[in-house]
Amino acid sequence: MKVLVCGGAGYIGSNMTAMLAREGHHPIVYDNLSKGHKAAIADKELVVGDLSDFDLLVKTLEKYEIEAVMHFAAFIEVGESVAEPLRYYKNNFCATHNLLTAMETAGVRKFIFSSTAAVYGIPEIFPITENSPTKPINPYGQTKLAVEDMCHHQSITGKLNFAALRYFNACGAGNNGTLGEDHRPESHLIPLIIQAAMGKREDIKIFGTDYPTPDGTCVRDYIHIEDLCRAHLLALKQLDNKREIICNLGNEKGHSVRDVIETVKRISGKDFKVTETDKRPGDPPVLTASAKKAKDELGWRVEKPDLEEIIETAWKWHSENPNGYPD
Repeated sequence: MKVLVCGGAGYIGSNMTAMLAREGHHPIVYDNLSKGHKAAIADKELVVGDLSDFDLLVKTLEKYEIEAVMHFAAFIEVGESVAEPLRYYKNNFCATHNLLTAMETAGVRKFIFSSTAAVYGIPEIFPITENSPTKPINPYGQTKLAVEDMCHHQSITGKLNFAALRYFNACGAGNNGTLGEDHRPESHLIPLIIQAAMGKREDIKIFGTDYPTPDGTCVRDYIHIEDLCRAHLLALKQLDNKREIICNLGNEKGHSVRDVIETVKRISGKDFKVTETDKRPGDPPVLTASAKKAKDELGWRVEKPDLEEIIETAWKWHSENPNGYPD
């Protein structure tokens, strides 16, 4: 299948592009390279463009006879979304509206959207199911939920079959450890801890140590990037017969911040400074997923559930690429 991978030079997008190619599909990367890295897509076909460019989108969809679109081109920083909400609505919602309009113009019906557990806000019951209330508490989560709603209404017209896959914490390095996380600046826990282990960061901060969890630190659900991407392939197959798919993608296991820190220390063989500081507003004590729906509807199974294996792949990539991708 010919698949347009929007944001395909980013962390998740580049891993998805590699997996599509390995599975015999023909991925075309569409990326403005503001966050992504050309080195991460090797020799894959690249269209440098922005989702705001309607004419280029339509031209690309028609030129490559695209059959499905995967969308990984959103801004993802929660704090930044609070500080700059209009920027997030423009990129995450308005640009996606432009993409869907271009797809309708070009007659492309299949769409897989990279959504987020942030649509749930601060849940009261765990693990989180797809029936949990959606009450986002920041513009990042709100823009993702707004796109889901837009896709739902477009699907009712019969012009769109879509999957919205709600990620928990994607991590690790895929494609035999060759495609890792390189956000600039970095904000995700595992690469931040690895940077501390590599001496590139003065310390790693724990925000709050008195949560109602076994060790007092926040518990989160970490999922290996290849398990995440595999779910997209399964959803792509289902879109032949289903108009709408909404699924959580998580490991169904929770690991505390201290768990992750100690695992990085053990795998890296490095010690580093850990600083305990105040809680951040809006941080729930626990965020773990129920992936039952993904298992039942997509036939998905987590193949790399262990935190150690996840961190081993991440450590391998960062050790071999201490300065990130060579942009």
